[in-house]
Amino acid sequence: MSGQVKTKEKAVMDPKYLLTLTLKLLITCVIVAGLLGWVNSITEGPITDITKANTETAMKAVVADPASTFSDKLNITDDMVAAAAQYKTTVSEIYEVQSGGAPAGYAVKVSASGSQGTIVMMVGVDTEQAVTGVSIVTNSETSGIGSKVMGNEPLANSGVGVLDQFIGMSHADGDLVVGSNVDAITGATVSSKGVTSGVNGALAVVAAIG
Repeated sequence: MSGQVKTKEKAVMDPKYLLTLTLKLLITCVIVAGLLGWVNSITEGPITDITKANTETAMKAVVADPASTFSDKLNITDDMVAAAAQYKTTVSEIYEVQSGGAPAGYAVKVSASGSQGTIVMMVGVDTEQAVTGVSIVTNSETSGIGSKVMGNEPLANSGVGVLDQFIGMSHADGDLVVGSNVDAITGATVSSKGVTSGVNGALAVVAAIG
């Protein structure tokens, strides 16, 4: 029995055995990497197309003119990042909006914290630095509560959609604040504050563009 154990230990430590094992692992890794690359090459195109379509839909939802066109992504500067960060938001994409061939403002994609996770939204801002619309891109807010904000349900006191209330607002009279110049959906204050932070961040980003 002792002899069998020694034989196995010797086989394991045999350089040829170790070399063979290493080659097998290397070949396996190469095959797996190749398969992953092949799958990615197939799915990358459709995913890119879907993302682009969703982005364009969100942009069209936040502009005043339905016939507006959009530039390619603009470069995001350190000043824009810092401006968004003041409101605990992150700016990820910016597009110039054009109406009838003339500049009409910007569409800004920003992320802010909600009650259950990150809220990604597109905010339209015109050349007067006033909001032209807000569209939710992705969120994970609670169904039946925060989802009411995401779905732009009407406010009890005015009947205006909770997202639509931002249209025409700006930083001319200071920041937008829930409970002051922004109304919240009952029971969804955190979600409402998240969207408000995003709008404040987008306005700050456009102001930083100059």
